[in-house]
Amino acid sequence: MTTTRFAPSPTGYIHVGNLRTALMNYLIAQKAGGTFVLRLDDTDPERSTQEFADGIKEDLTWLGLNWDRSEKQSERLDRYNEAADHLRASGRLYECFDTPVELDLKRKKLLNMGKPPVYDRSALDLSEAEKDVLRKERGAGHWRFKLDQERIEFKDGILGDLSIDAASVSDPVLIRGDGQFLYTLASVCDDIDYGITYVVRGSDHVTNTATQIQIIQALGGTVPSFAHHSLLTGPQGEALSKRLGTLALRDLRAQGIQPMALLSHMARIGTSDPVELRTDMAELIEGFDISHFGAAPTKFDVDDLLPLTAHYNQGLAFEKVAETIKALGVPDDQAEAFWAVASANITVLDDLKGWWELCRDGATPLVDDEDKEFVAQALSMLPEGALDSETWGSWTKAVKEATGRKGRGLFMPLRKALTGMEHGPDMSHLLPLLQNVKRA
Repeated sequence: MTTTRFAPSPTGYIHVGNLRTALMNYLIAQKAGGTFVLRLDDTDPERSTQEFADGIKEDLTWLGLNWDRSEKQSERLDRYNEAADHLRASGRLYECFDTPVELDLKRKKLLNMGKPPVYDRSALDLSEAEKDVLRKERGAGHWRFKLDQERIEFKDGILGDLSIDAASVSDPVLIRGDGQFLYTLASVCDDIDYGITYVVRGSDHVTNTATQIQIIQALGGTVPSFAHHSLLTGPQGEALSKRLGTLALRDLRAQGIQPMALLSHMARIGTSDPVELRTDMAELIEGFDISHFGAAPTKFDVDDLLPLTAHYNQGLAFEKVAETIKALGVPDDQAEAFWAVASANITVLDDLKGWWELCRDGATPLVDDEDKEFVAQALSMLPEGALDSETWGSWTKAVKEATGRKGRGLFMPLRKALTGMEHGPDMSHLLPLLQNVKRA
């Protein structure tokens, strides 16, 4: 069975970069009839919070990315200790005492010599007596995984065949000096235990994936398939990282972006396939193919979500928006007619508020100097009493006969006077909804 996972850290809210990873893993699992696991990587007790964990689940639920099981790394520390003991016993995990300053000096020296800044494994030469002395001086050491210095080869679902020389990579730190398990070991244990068969993540993880493959093998696990998607940039190709604080999913939701608009966009950008609005998840799942994605950085522009959101909202049946319209104060007997008029002229649902304010309160007239007398005369000819769908046609016909105006010179000044806008809904449908039309 295909099993994928999304593994956010509850140290912040989900942003569009995280979403890309979550969506790809979700769609792969759904298309194969498999399992989608939500794993909270909360081994950092200082930065992980319940608020962020709840926020992550809330955002995924809003999008309709429902998980089949949920796990927390903080509840699996015994398992990670067991794995660490296994690696120590097999000689693949060794204790190091280098300080950050010492490591930095070593890196700079290697770079100055034109060599890759790879850890020199000097800790492997320490005797037990020397380690005891260092523990007394510096406290407990950190633990590194001893890589087999050979080429690590795997087929990537997006990048194709990859080969990484482990000799050019530092032995990864798996456990910090304070005993905290780092992502690499915890993630490997989880992927093994949960039977993860496919991992999709950002291309910045490629080297990390190579080292994890050796750790999985050292623990006797089955290596899953991997795919590394390109990283998002801003619309001009600029780094998106500085803007991610404004691209959290909850911020997009507050702006009125519709979930299917966002998902439709994220499921296609980075491919040569056209971005088209999908109105339900089944359609999105059916059209997804991980092999269509390219390796080049992918430009993301939040403005691209607005046309898709408008398309989605304008196609909603009245029943889907009835409660929203009722909350605005629209009378029940006008609600459906109001939606029919306003729906084609909104981007986000919050735009309905402005259209109802126009209907309820009227607008500040927009009248050019040369049209003042014409508009005053026309308004004085507006029939008394209730207005209906026939009123606009009969009224403008009478105004035309009385003033000689026709075409744009007739209709545009009247629209601007009644709505304060040059564009908008068909006036024959909007006029009956205007409750405060001034006739003089």
